Amino acid sequence: METKKKLTHKFYQNLGKLFYAVAAADRQVRDAEFDKLKTLVKNQWLDVDPITDEFDTDAAYEIEIVFDFLKSEERMNIYSYYKDFVDYKNEQPHLFTPEVKQLILKTANAIAASFSGINKSELILLAKLDMELKK
Repeated sequence: METKKKLTHKFYQNLGKLFYAVAAADRQVRDAEFDKLKTLVKNQWLDVDPITDEFDTDAAYEIEIVFDFLKSEERMNIYSYYKDFVDYKNEQPHLFTPEVKQLILKTANAIAASFSGINKSELILLAKLDMELKK
């Protein structure tokens, strides 16, 4: 019998932190980056897992909620957010299937490229993320 692994709310919250860190790598988070994230959540992340919150809303929307909260607070501690993601990944490696890792990289790259292409700061963070997900 095959068991389906459910992703947790904390998983999606840490993805929100990661994607915010990518967008904020150049010390500015633009609307185009958040718009790209919202599109990818709707078109890609909602299909990853059927988990919902207490309001019966797909938990993947927590990616947007965390990103938007950090954006509204203008928090720029990107390395702390990236570290939070890495720590969570290391604590819960079973959640990071090859498909999920691929989607994380696809989303991070799309966010970085959504405004005037990928700059040096974003490129460095994307390279670190790529190496981390290959471990």
